[in-house]
Amino acid sequence: MALDIDGTLTGVGSNDISPAVKAAITRVTDHGVKVVLSTGRSLVGVTPIAAQLPVSFALCSNGAVWWDPATREIPKRTTFDPGPAVEKLRALLPGSVFAVERTGVGNLSLGRFLPGDLWGETVDATFDEIAATPTPRLVLRWLDRTPAELAFAVKDLHLPGVEWTTDHTEAWLTVVPADVTKGSALHDLSGELGIDPRDALAIGDGSNDVEMLRWAGHGVAMGQAPAHVQAVADEVCPTVLDDGAAQVLDRFFPA
Repeated sequence: MALDIDGTLTGVGSNDISPAVKAAITRVTDHGVKVVLSTGRSLVGVTPIAAQLPVSFALCSNGAVWWDPATREIPKRTTFDPGPAVEKLRALLPGSVFAVERTGVGNLSLGRFLPGDLWGETVDATFDEIAATPTPRLVLRWLDRTPAELAFAVKDLHLPGVEWTTDHTEAWLTVVPADVTKGSALHDLSGELGIDPRDALAIGDGSNDVEMLRWAGHGVAMGQAPAHVQAVADEVCPTVLDDGAAQVLDRFFPA
């Protein structure tokens, strides 16, 4: 079972998981199901969530960083050169701030993000320092703009050699290496574990969850997910505020 975090298990940017969701996920593991966190968060942002749940594996940074909670090891980490993307996005979206992930530590930041935006230690950096730092994840916030304004501004954007998605709740854009998505990472991980995707359940709410929902035998979109995310799902459940994920799990894995 693959679970997004923000907007699925928690509110966006929160580490608070409701008792109903915790209980439902624990019951899933009682049925012998492996629970995989599949998230756009960096590893530093995933660890406080994994500490609260019986998680078998975590795919962080939209699948660019794999983490085994049992061994605390990172068996796979895919990076890219962020310089060309930052240069192009800075010209297209003036007033944006950027950060590149330093896995397990924090971020190098070009500009000041809003409080709570970034996980871990954040160090101010120059463009040259960021451009010289291979990273699994580059994030951008377009300050004082809306998600709709960002989506319109990047509708024709082409960034060679990377994958990118925007957020539907914030003017936020995430860039990861080419051919890395939640869906591709789950495809590779399920192959290693000998799990048929047709037997998998996935729940998510964002644009970065589309490939994951398509990968799973049964994909569930949260009730507050954008229309294009709901369109690829097999089912739409209640919102995160209504513990929609718990309601789905209670039905599939009853007590």
